[in-house]
Amino acid sequence: MDWPAASYFTYLAVTVPLTIWVARTLSTNGRVFLEDVFDDNKALADAINKMLVVGFYLLDVGFVMLYLRTGSLVVDLATLIEVVSVKVGAVMVVLGLIHFTNVYVFNSIRRRVRMEGLRTPPLPPQHYVASHQPAYPR
Repeated sequence: MDWPAASYFTYLAVTVPLTIWVARTLSTNGRVFLEDVFDDNKALADAINKMLVVGFYLLDVGFVMLYLRTGSLVVDLATLIEVVSVKVGAVMVVLGLIHFTNVYVFNSIRRRVRMEGLRTPPLPPQHYVASHQPAYPR
């Protein structure tokens, strides 16, 4: 096997399992957060969690595949390690950006839902107080 092919296989051997691990971790731990965002609606939280995982895989595996090709000439082990480390680092940055974007969006949804919940009174009014002033001054 030549060095460029070895760099491709090494890159894929690191990034694909990394993507799977991150997606599973985020899915497992993010479920609790999504249930809080969607007010304990477990069915909706599960559905959105699954859609997020699919979107995450599409974005990240797509990026991994697009970023597979190297512009450097890989001629030895040292160059292979350098090229693969730069590529894996870029994939990790993209994974982090996707994660923080999701957290930001769902945290803003959560904040909005909580603010709307504060606007409605917890109990309906029990009675009304009559005004002692005339509606129109004379």
